[in-house]
Amino acid sequence: MATLDGMPVSADDLLPLALTNTGHFTSMRVDADGTIRGLTLHMERLARDSKIVWDADLDTDAVRTYVRESLHGQSGACVVRVTVYDPAVEIGHPGDADDPRILVSVRGAGALPPEPLRAMSVPYERDLPEVKHVGLFGALRARRTAQLAGFGDALFVGRDGFVSEGGTWNIGFIDQDGTVVWPQARVLPGVTMALLQEQAEHRLATVTLDQAKAMAAAFATNTSIGVRAVCAIDSATLPTEHPVLNRLRQAYLSVPGETL
Repeated sequence: MATLDGMPVSADDLLPLALTNTGHFTSMRVDADGTIRGLTLHMERLARDSKIVWDADLDTDAVRTYVRESLHGQSGACVVRVTVYDPAVEIGHPGDADDPRILVSVRGAGALPPEPLRAMSVPYERDLPEVKHVGLFGALRARRTAQLAGFGDALFVGRDGFVSEGGTWNIGFIDQDGTVVWPQARVLPGVTMALLQEQAEHRLATVTLDQAKAMAAAFATNTSIGVRAVCAIDSATLPTEHPVLNRLRQAYLSVPGETL
């Protein structure tokens, strides 16, 4: 069951979201004990993106209430998505939309960590990558291209030739000296990435595709997958076990969850 401002959502409520595809969201993994790693960061993202997308303030206390209500009766780990959009938006007059509302949906969560990922490099840059917006056509087209070629997902490479991020995840690398490297590029500031940056020393650097393939290890991160080893980029294979990668996994799992 999905809710809109705490009430069951109707098909009419969802039509504007489906037809105009305008809004922003965050997804949060809720562990079996009901806590959420990085909850504060997720709320900060929603508030920040609401100002960017809608030029409107967001009541994050209301968001917490609606999420709490949606999780009532849930057992086991799950992923809750909060989407902020205006059901009154029209494709011809998007500037008139100024009253965003809060859609909450819940789905099951997989075990951590998932199996290693094979990624295919795809030339692509997201629109307004700093915002976690619902405009996913380009990213999903890149993902489809990769999957039809036998890979698990797409790794984006910008027009400048540098690696940026994945379809719905950030990518990190471990260089030959054992240092964690995050791409210096316009990417979504992921919550899981931010939590890992708080736990381990790292550096930002531009990373070419050839450099990415020559790293000691690579990993994908988001709230659903935690720290997921990348075992291949195109035809280049990468180790799925590395001491630093193991430490990152443990560091992420050790981050205390926050209660709603």
